[in-house]
Amino acid sequence: MTEQMTVRGTLKGHSGWVTQIATTPQYPDMILSASRDKSIIMWKLTRDETNYGIPQRSLKGHSHFVSDVVISSDGQFALSGAWDGTLRLWDLTTGVTTRRFVGHTKDVLSVAFSADNRQIVSGSRDKTIKLWNTLGVCKYTIQVSVESGQLQAEDQPHRPHWIPEHSDSLS
Repeated sequence: MTEQMTVRGTLKGHSGWVTQIATTPQYPDMILSASRDKSIIMWKLTRDETNYGIPQRSLKGHSHFVSDVVISSDGQFALSGAWDGTLRLWDLTTGVTTRRFVGHTKDVLSVAFSADNRQIVSGSRDKTIKLWNTLGVCKYTIQVSVESGQLQAEDQPHRPHWIPEHSDSLS
């Protein structure tokens, strides 16, 4: 038996293609959308028949397409990666960039938080995966043979790790 899905509403606000959406089980009424318009919109779902969600704030600061966005497990921060080669840590209460991460030489394609939000990992078209602390210091750089398009977080009790995924490789 297949489940049928129904469109309940559309959120309109970006002037470019939406490249990523993020939400968390802890905050199901909050959605972040990243776009080629270089911005991220934080939405509050209302589930109203005429207006399913309203934009709470727009996060601006990247100088090129925003390719990925994730929300911290406590719902206080967002992390974005963009084609400008940077990552940004955003305070979702104020909408301000609290930290800018510089170190990739090409587009950042994927970002992730560790389960405790104390480490950040990024993958880039420069064929590197970087591990950062939340102060913006790159602690490790791993050279890979393919572009690091998506990072899948694997939470294990004492050894969290990330698995790079790519269409030409096994994860």
